[in-house]
Amino acid sequence: MACILGQNPPLTYGGFSVNKNDLIKAVAESSGLSNAQAGTAVDSVIDSISGSLRQGQEVRLVGFGTFSVAQRKASKGRNPRTGEEIDIPASKQAKFKAGKALKESLN
Repeated sequence: MACILGQNPPLTYGGFSVNKNDLIKAVAESSGLSNAQAGTAVDSVIDSISGSLRQGQEVRLVGFGTFSVAQRKASKGRNPRTGEEIDIPASKQAKFKAGKALKESLN
């Protein structure tokens, strides 16, 4: 079953935020899958996105958004307790940029 932004009812299971179990339940209800099958599907999507990012690849979901990896430079910081200067090593972080259809669906 295809999902078009704005076509499925919003997730309202957990209150103000949606967790993984809420997402699995919504996928199961909207697709007719069992909760176990929906859980496997959600896990597979998350694993695929994570694996691609670990390999330095960008993941584009047209209309939804783009996941990418950003390189953070090494920097200096301060320990708030002692005021001592510390070195913060360079690191990678996941980024998400919302796509046009997602942005438009929010306004």
